[in-house]
Amino acid sequence: MTFTARQLNRATLDRQMLLRREPVDPLTAVNRVVAIQAQEPASPYIALWNRIEGFDPADLDEAFVSGVVRKASLMRITLHAVTAADHEVFHHAMLPALRASRLYDKRFKSMNVTIEQADALLEHLLEFAATPRQKAEIEELLHSHAGDVGEPGVWWALRTYGGLVHAPTGGPWSFGLRPSYQAVTTEPREQLAAVAEMLRRYLTGFGPATVPDMNQFSMLPRTTIREALASLDLVRTGDHYDVPGRTMPDEDAVAPPRLMAMWDSTLLAYADRSRIIPDEYRKLVIRNNGDTLPTLLVDGHVAGVWRPAEDGGVEATAFHALGEEQWAGLAEEAALLRKLLGDREPQVYKRYVRWWSGLPAHEVRVL
Repeated sequence: MTFTARQLNRATLDRQMLLRREPVDPLTAVNRVVAIQAQEPASPYIALWNRIEGFDPADLDEAFVSGVVRKASLMRITLHAVTAADHEVFHHAMLPALRASRLYDKRFKSMNVTIEQADALLEHLLEFAATPRQKAEIEELLHSHAGDVGEPGVWWALRTYGGLVHAPTGGPWSFGLRPSYQAVTTEPREQLAAVAEMLRRYLTGFGPATVPDMNQFSMLPRTTIREALASLDLVRTGDHYDVPGRTMPDEDAVAPPRLMAMWDSTLLAYADRSRIIPDEYRKLVIRNNGDTLPTLLVDGHVAGVWRPAEDGGVEATAFHALGEEQWAGLAEEAALLRKLLGDREPQVYKRYVRWWSGLPAHEVRVL
């Protein structure tokens, strides 16, 4: 037995709360969807707006301030918003990869500092960052202990693998252009056990999935993934693993239109991107440098992109013909999105507008 492409698509939409908005709080939603890409401060807010009925962005503000939701460098060495409980597990699961990404990089090797010295500096940093600290303060501390170690500076390495989280700095989306960092306490964990728990959590939010999918989600070696999977009680259908007891939605389940955030995790959590993104559109919405554009989701698949229009509307670019009923559904979503953005940042993602040049626009409408 194998799953059809449409079954896998509907399974993702169901677990990612994209078949219907649900009346839950942000902590519950983040727990269910497991990990939200957070490179752009607005993206977790737009991601949860797509998933929560009556979403109030102030509730996510409070979740970040209280620390029940944390923003940190984790999977794929990128920023994610996760629950505090998941952060403790995911940090230890990813720690070898996070360390290797910096300590074996030629930029680190060119600095006048050893790995042992960097780890010793981390102890000073974690003590110093018991309260939120900005980059300039941290660099001053590190310089006082290590002197000039060259570029890009030891902070470049420590901020990735040190286990710090981003501390909220204020509006419009909790995290501004001048980030602040804070140390959090995490209990030591055996690394392979942490990997196994991270993969189990991944499957609750993104399953069924293959080993290549899990590799794409985490960028951990496939041998490590297979070893961790062997310790879990999972069900297997063909090449796809899943947690026990999960049912698959009907493949004919109606998928409502959505205006997805930049870097929404559903677009990036699988090796098989066609689960959500038609093959012919993949390079259009995931650019060469990794920027992943805000997309139109129609019948559960990417059908185009969106950006704020200068007049306060939402400019929707469809890559293929859409029916009037589909456009009407997108217009309803755009009206809700305008309200969310209007209270915070009407021209969200403005610095990425260069990517719209040359897109194959079948039709463009301002909604």
